[in-house]
Amino acid sequence: MLLFGSFIIFVAFLMLFAPNKVRAILRKAGSTNFINYAEITIRIIPASAMIMYADFSKVPLAFMTFGLFMLFTSFVLYFVPRKTHHSFSIKSADILKPIYFQLISPFALLIGVLIIFNTV
Repeated sequence: MLLFGSFIIFVAFLMLFAPNKVRAILRKAGSTNFINYAEITIRIIPASAMIMYADFSKVPLAFMTFGLFMLFTSFVLYFVPRKTHHSFSIKSADILKPIYFQLISPFALLIGVLIIFNTV
């Protein structure tokens, strides 16, 4: 969970200081079979870890709920056609201007810090 929390913190800083890079990454979601299924499968790892670690965390219900949500949405994405997923990511990147990434970066930072704080 420390690694996942650190990753979220890294993404928060990336959103704050390199929002165009984040937007470009978002545009690539679902762009190829490899990227599509790799990103979905990789999401399952921290989701499963949150579920398994929930009882040991300071907020078990939050960890269980967030982990189950991530796991459920990952499995749903396995059944969404790749082109639909990619089309959605492109539309989202068009809507989410760089300033929006910068505005929500503090929330990502907070989530990362809370994940780490609640695991130690």
